Amino acid sequence: MGVNVNLEELDTDPHPVLARLRARSPACWVPEVGGWLVTGYAAAAEVLMDAVSFTVDDPRFTTARVTGASMLSLDGERHARHRAAFARAFRPADARAWLGDFIRAEAARLAARIRPQGQAELRTAFAGPLAAAVMAQALGLTSVGITPGTVLAWYRDIVAAVTDLPAGDPAPAGPATVPVASFAELAAAVRAAMDSGRAPLLSEAAQPGGLHAGEVTANAAVVLFGGIETTEGMIGNAVLEMLRQPGAELGLGLSRAGSAALGPRGWDLDLVPGLVEESLRIEPAAAVVDRYATRDVPLAGAGIRAGDLVRVSLAGANRDPEIFADPDRFDPRRPEAARHLAFARGPHFCIGAHLARLEAVTALTALIAGLPGLRLDPGCPAEVRGLVFRKPGELRVRWD
Repeated sequence: MGVNVNLEELDTDPHPVLARLRARSPACWVPEVGGWLVTGYAAAAEVLMDAVSFTVDDPRFTTARVTGASMLSLDGERHARHRAAFARAFRPADARAWLGDFIRAEAARLAARIRPQGQAELRTAFAGPLAAAVMAQALGLTSVGITPGTVLAWYRDIVAAVTDLPAGDPAPAGPATVPVASFAELAAAVRAAMDSGRAPLLSEAAQPGGLHAGEVTANAAVVLFGGIETTEGMIGNAVLEMLRQPGAELGLGLSRAGSAALGPRGWDLDLVPGLVEESLRIEPAAAVVDRYATRDVPLAGAGIRAGDLVRVSLAGANRDPEIFADPDRFDPRRPEAARHLAFARGPHFCIGAHLARLEAVTALTALIAGLPGLRLDPGCPAEVRGLVFRKPGELRVRWD
């Protein structure tokens, strides 16, 4: 028997709904989402770790219907082959060495560009452009004249195409069943970058024994998609949580006695990594990930049937009181914050997690240092929304 929920509540303020579902059962059949909604931490981790019983390799998987098969939509040996072609560049040390200086310079540049205005909408003026610039640089698209603005426009179109496809609906097999003009333009740019020899990540992925050109393009698209969507959301959500804390309007929201790393007006820069991690826990930018049951399998007392859509609520798992004490409280010093599932777990753990963390920490540090007296605009309240991807629709701020 299913549990009825209000989709508007799941979009606007899902956490009370998810808590009620989790208290009833860690895995509930929810007709409104077309499948099982998993809200308990242990059950969510079980699904994410078991790619044999719960797969992404299903013709209903939405992203593959736009980009074609990629590391995001394959499992087993095929997944390992696609992921390995891109994985080395995104290891922590490699990401820092490869992109750290670029991220710091770009974040500082964007903050300096808006500083004279005294106010801005941060998603469009800072977070989105930063994420797009990093992806354009990482994929080598700038080497063939592609600007971050163009990359951002492609991303918006691809997101819209994916979002318009219901996750549980049947679809014909085969790649790119939903044509998107921006994807075709991205594919042409990827091929040009590979041919130029000035895109190391793409060239390495296409080495003999690696991926063919179409596979490189599909994976480049999902790297771009994830690298902009979740990073833009991460930065927006983290800034919003930071500025909502008591005293934040006075620039004292993260201060603590005796810190050796105080930024302007007492912001404690040492706490920024913890703030980012806690923000990932309490409001993950990617709130739901989908899997499809390959067989009848029990899960937390629920009887999952072969073919069922299983939607894992990372937002719900991240507030499970079995794991996180006082889970609705935001605490940048929370010792167990890093146990969150915001980047998933198992074989599909986000390949760009380390890069996304680096971007978010660098972004917040640049905003604190570059926009003194940073505070929310009281005339334009910001609210995080979204069922699958959650971030503020607008994030309007002011500074001195």
